[in-house]
Amino acid sequence: MIRWVCVFVDRPRERMDVAAEFWTAVTGTQLSPRRSEYGEYATFLPDPEAADPYLKLQGLHSWDNGLRGSHIDFSVDDVSAFAARAVAVGADIVAEFDGCVVFASPAGQAFCAVPWQGESRRPDPFDGTRLDQMCVDVPPESYEVETEFWSALTGWPLLYAPRSEYRAVQGPAGLPVRVLLQRLDEPRATGAHLDFSAADRAGAAAAHEKLGATVVEVFDHWTVMRDPAGGTYCLTDRDPVTSLG
Repeated sequence: MIRWVCVFVDRPRERMDVAAEFWTAVTGTQLSPRRSEYGEYATFLPDPEAADPYLKLQGLHSWDNGLRGSHIDFSVDDVSAFAARAVAVGADIVAEFDGCVVFASPAGQAFCAVPWQGESRRPDPFDGTRLDQMCVDVPPESYEVETEFWSALTGWPLLYAPRSEYRAVQGPAGLPVRVLLQRLDEPRATGAHLDFSAADRAGAAAAHEKLGATVVEVFDHWTVMRDPAGGTYCLTDRDPVTSLG
């Protein structure tokens, strides 16, 4: 059973400091001490009295092994059982270490399974925004298989959006992030990016620009941004209180 989810800001290792400064500022968090032999992992910490962490930072040597922008960790009761389920519905196991199993989806998107540590408290919106979605960007030839995979993996219902190029898998209320799947217009490597819901999208974009982000493109219901570390993310018109819209 999936108890919690964490999403990662995956950026080149040499840009970790820049990424850490920006993402702590836009989420109202503090960065934990860096972990591992090379210091490539850290957690964005909310107020410990109010919420549990769900956003992490990883420094990469390169955009390899499906780590292209972001990935998700599923915190589960039984990692071995989850791994067996993942393989049965189409995932490949990439690596196993320290109780963590790293997978690749059928289209090549990385994700992990880790033991649940009791997390349960979703943070409130910060400054009119909430980071509440990971969007998997899928090439057209893989889209049908990939969308069915994420629903089968999680056991969550597959939601069809008014726009045919979007589908989502929606977990139980209280989880901090859902998974959106976007069908790309042309073939390229599968990757993922993070999305904020925003009460005032234009205002949020301006605030993020002051912190070093740049606007890439503005659409009817979302704005594509680039953070100072070079990664893209989006601001959307969804309600940051309910994450709906």
